[in-house]
Amino acid sequence: MCGFAGVFDPNEGRGAVLEALARAMIAPIAHRGPDDEHVFVEPEAGLALGFRRLAIRDLSPSGRQPMVSASGRHVIVYNGELYNAEELRAELEAAGLRLRGRSDTEVLLEQLERFGLEATLAKSLGMFAFALWDRHDRRLFLARDRLGKKPLYWGLERGRLRFASELKCFFADPTFCPEIDRSALGLYLRLGYVPGERSILAGIRKLAPGGWLAIDLRGRTSTGRFWDPVEVVTRGFAEPFRDHEDELLVRFEELLSDAVRRRLVSDVPLGAFLSGGIDSATIVALAQEASSRPLSTFTIGFRDPAFDESAQARAVAQRLGTDHHELVVDAEAALALVPELPRWFDEPFADASAVPTLVLSRFARERVVVALSGDGGDELFAGYRRYRETVDLAERLARIPPAARRASAELLKRCPEPMWRLLGRLLPERAQPDRLGERIRRFARILAAPAERASLEIAAHWSEPDALGAPGLLPEGFEGGFAARIPDLGTRLQLLDLLVWLPDDILVKLDRASMAASLEARCPLLDHRVVEFVFRLPPSLRVRGEESKYLLRRLLRRRLPAALVDRPKRGFSVPIHDWLRGRLRDWAEELLDPHRLAEAGLVEPALVRRFWREHLAGRCDRRFPLWNLLMLEAWRRHWLARAQTPVRAAA
Repeated sequence: MCGFAGVFDPNEGRGAVLEALARAMIAPIAHRGPDDEHVFVEPEAGLALGFRRLAIRDLSPSGRQPMVSASGRHVIVYNGELYNAEELRAELEAAGLRLRGRSDTEVLLEQLERFGLEATLAKSLGMFAFALWDRHDRRLFLARDRLGKKPLYWGLERGRLRFASELKCFFADPTFCPEIDRSALGLYLRLGYVPGERSILAGIRKLAPGGWLAIDLRGRTSTGRFWDPVEVVTRGFAEPFRDHEDELLVRFEELLSDAVRRRLVSDVPLGAFLSGGIDSATIVALAQEASSRPLSTFTIGFRDPAFDESAQARAVAQRLGTDHHELVVDAEAALALVPELPRWFDEPFADASAVPTLVLSRFARERVVVALSGDGGDELFAGYRRYRETVDLAERLARIPPAARRASAELLKRCPEPMWRLLGRLLPERAQPDRLGERIRRFARILAAPAERASLEIAAHWSEPDALGAPGLLPEGFEGGFAARIPDLGTRLQLLDLLVWLPDDILVKLDRASMAASLEARCPLLDHRVVEFVFRLPPSLRVRGEESKYLLRRLLRRRLPAALVDRPKRGFSVPIHDWLRGRLRDWAEELLDPHRLAEAGLVEPALVRRFWREHLAGRCDRRFPLWNLLMLEAWRRHWLARAQTPVRAAA
């Protein structure tokens, strides 16, 4: 696991300038690669590649990057792990090529040179982002893994292409002029993260998961996709497995066991996160079976029992026989990390579980360099409660004729909020609903929209970003465009999470938090073969009645007693609602100062202050919208305040 950055500017031929720029761009991501630093420069092409290495496989100098191919034609910087490197190595050796070292980087590089970009990407199994320079054709290629586990930002401005593992690298270029993309801001306010290919900065994009980009000396670009979750889920729904459930369980177990075994290959100490939930317990169980010694497992607990799963994790570890390590975190230790969040999440990011993920990653890094994670189980096996809530609501609304729904929605939208507050006061005090006007408006939006909109309303931090002065765009897919191809609403909701929630929240959180500790995190459940298999299962094998993760639970019950498998789901989070009224109150008050908010010009202060007063008074739990705004303002002050960054209404 590593980090890289670079610049491709045919108008800049000064080698010393290019080298200095590449070194400056990789300096802020030293945490991604504390073991080595190296730069490649080709002045006549205006190219510079910078690299920071976290040595995992082949710790010798033969694994150093940027790496030049045996023929000298190609140069690569690569962040990630190739889990079928040995098979691809054997293929190269059978073709007569003798490799110089044992790194998967060299295998990937020589595969790319011999078989080309698209053929190599199609047979590569792993997580990766890379930049490949073709010295013969003078073309630069960028590519990113199928699920978006590894980040890759890029931007082309006035003939200069910049690219990097993290957004912070761009600020090291003195010619870079950051501007906030107001459309991305609206999406962030709605969700708490920036989804899709946009970034919070205008002109800077995220390379799409499963995508590639090529650019030549004339600045001509081309793009493509070698893996698309829409195609995967659509094809899986149209061509489901017809085998008996027991046979599918055997095949799933074999496939997931293989995915786990492949991720146990490492030349440095390796362990696993263990929360006590189904996903991580399954991964640990399979990893322990494949290990010749007790696997190191790591759990953090909280003194607040409402957020503590350490006892469950301890029981699982004892049953599986792992070498278990547990850290009990008090509020002060967790709170101390909050001001650090903008440093590591260099786009605004409002998933509060980033705090415990940072704590867990640092704790694990004291003993291991690689950790397996159970991320992906909720998305593959419909583990989130909002799936069931959305399906239930859609079934109820389907009983109302569409014309009646549209008319009712329009009527409800026209009624002003003060009227709803007045009507609410007419009810007995104990029966007065909280935030009646907001709830009515939210229901009106759901009434007239595709069923997917209900899921968005359930998950949204701010349902109406336009009330804060930002565009109210919808994320990709929430307009209902997949309904014709995938009639099953639950499957469509899972697809939306593969497109939006998983790559831009869950995997961002895991990557930034683990790499902040110089720890590599691996996700066996997100092996693309596993994803493709799961979405060919009949929906009843993912969710059966009220039981989510049906097939995954069956697999785990073979290894753990039912009492450790069949328990309510508990999120991995912290008591933000209490912290904002207590220990974080002064910090939040300063960030939400109306004069500073007005000067920044990102949001309208009046509504923000109203929400803050309501939360402090205990009248409403506003933790999610407030945390969203606090992370935005903390990020702005950390990265942009000195630059007085303008706001651009990007297309």
